[in-house]
Amino acid sequence: MSNDRLSVAIIGSGNIGTDLMIKIMRNSKLLEVGAMVGIDPNSDGLARAQRLGVPTTADGVDGLIDMPAFRDIKIAFDATSAGAHAVHNQKLQAHGIRVIDLTPAAIGPYVIPVVNFDRHVDAPNINMVTCGGQATIPIVHAVSRISPVHYAEIVASISSKSAGPGTRANIDEFTETTSKAILEVGGAAQGRAIIILNPAEPPLIMRDTVYCFVSADAKIGAITESVEQMVKSVQDYVPGYRLKQKVQFEEIVEGNEQNIPGLGWTTGLKVSVFLEVEGAGHYLPSYAGNLDIMTSAALTVAERIAGTDAQAKGV
Repeated sequence: MSNDRLSVAIIGSGNIGTDLMIKIMRNSKLLEVGAMVGIDPNSDGLARAQRLGVPTTADGVDGLIDMPAFRDIKIAFDATSAGAHAVHNQKLQAHGIRVIDLTPAAIGPYVIPVVNFDRHVDAPNINMVTCGGQATIPIVHAVSRISPVHYAEIVASISSKSAGPGTRANIDEFTETTSKAILEVGGAAQGRAIIILNPAEPPLIMRDTVYCFVSADAKIGAITESVEQMVKSVQDYVPGYRLKQKVQFEEIVEGNEQNIPGLGWTTGLKVSVFLEVEGAGHYLPSYAGNLDIMTSAALTVAERIAGTDAQAKGV
């Protein structure tokens, strides 16, 4: 292990785990991959890790704990499934390992780097919500810091080719976790999340739609500016994150009331934000923006933890 880098383990050798490994090895100056963990000895992720000189095990978390490299591990990324994460977290916490959860298990606090990382910097388990949450909740928060959001709805559309077995196993948890995070992190009073796996050929790039319902007197210019600033903040770690068009506004007036959860039939202002997320192409092609935003957000959190630890040690 390098003396000036924090050693991390990646649990899950599928699409997300493999992309994260490549990102760390190519881009991170604060982290190094100390172990790649899977349960399928024939997985492409484990094979790639071996070719790159990363210690591997196909015996899951128990195999990780038995590895000589485990004594140096400070952070573990879990890129498996919500069901498996509860077991993994318990075993890792017993050894004092910080856990960054890329499943929708939501054992730890929901974290969106540009919104609330500073409030959870010391949490032993950090939940990265979902790919749809990482893409859309910053926008909900951007609107809510200007005007109370009575209701927010997000629709995340991803290519079915970018959704591996872990993602498909987590669909129910995706909607539940993202919906809760829209409230707890985004700041909406009510929220709903929808995910669409699109089988179109050629594969479509990740698209996200955010609808927010606010009061009629909300300042349109201030909301637009807040959203545009938030997009730039996310672009700091996800360069392919962008607005597809200008922020849209629709006045809901008397005679055309809409039935808003928690409010009933009412008037107000509907804010619509249309996003596109292009991946960096580290493991899957660029259409897999859902993969890129999740791994980029998790990497950002881990590097901030590493930076905080270094500052605490006076490095």
